[in-house]
Amino acid sequence: MDFDFDWVDAFTDQIFGGNGCAVVHGGAGLSDTLCMAYVRETSLVECTFTGPSEVADFKVKYYLASREIPFAGHPTIATVAALRHRGLIGEGPLRLETGAGVVDVDVRGAQIVMTQIAPVFGVEVPVDLVARVGGVAASDIIGQPQVVSTGLPFCITVLRSRAALEALKLNPVALAEYNAHLGQGSDMMEPFWVTLDGATAVGDTYSRLLLAPPSPAEDPFTGSATGAMAAYLWARGLIDNPAFMAEQGHLMGRPGRAEVEVLGPRDAITGVRVAGQGRVVMSGQVFMPETA
Repeated sequence: MDFDFDWVDAFTDQIFGGNGCAVVHGGAGLSDTLCMAYVRETSLVECTFTGPSEVADFKVKYYLASREIPFAGHPTIATVAALRHRGLIGEGPLRLETGAGVVDVDVRGAQIVMTQIAPVFGVEVPVDLVARVGGVAASDIIGQPQVVSTGLPFCITVLRSRAALEALKLNPVALAEYNAHLGQGSDMMEPFWVTLDGATAVGDTYSRLLLAPPSPAEDPFTGSATGAMAAYLWARGLIDNPAFMAEQGHLMGRPGRAEVEVLGPRDAITGVRVAGQGRVVMSGQVFMPETA
């Protein structure tokens, strides 16, 4: 079974920046086992597999090395960039069927704008428990960490300084305690750490996502978490403007950037727009075995 693929760097205007994702065109019907094996082969955090849809323009399935997830941000940007690279879409609106529902996307020149669903605000997590996961002091955390989802849940955790953000180190034992405390489901993700200071002069926030095996140790840019983070910051009054520039990946040498806008008032958010660019790094064919 041969499939065309495109390897795309998302949330960047240059190759070897942002976050990479391999998009396998027509691969949505492949087995979970095969898709996860492909992700492990690429050493990327996530890959997508597209196919026809009865409710949208395309169906997109998202995979980590360990499981399928309902939605992810940078793979959405990468998928749309790959579809355009193949001449399968042009500028204008586009609808993608995902495990989290239909996601609206708008292609505006080089910019790809996705509208994530209204946030679901979940449980608040003890500050000391989250602090131990990242190896920082509880006093480094502002406010109350909370699980928030705009398609995929993350524990949004605001840090007081860039120094604290850069000092983070994942503690596997504490992460296991964190997962046990939450009664983690199959799609629960690690804490998403953010500071209210950009990595560069143009940024308003700077974030990191540390990952557990079998994924790579850190995600260069996390679009789904960026949407959840934006909703959290707006709802809690931690930002004055619902539109801002989010940055991530600079400490890894893979700088990424997204234009973000929270839709609706603080107490009745209707969605979050997250926009960025994608650059195709390589294209080719993948020769899938019948089984993996």
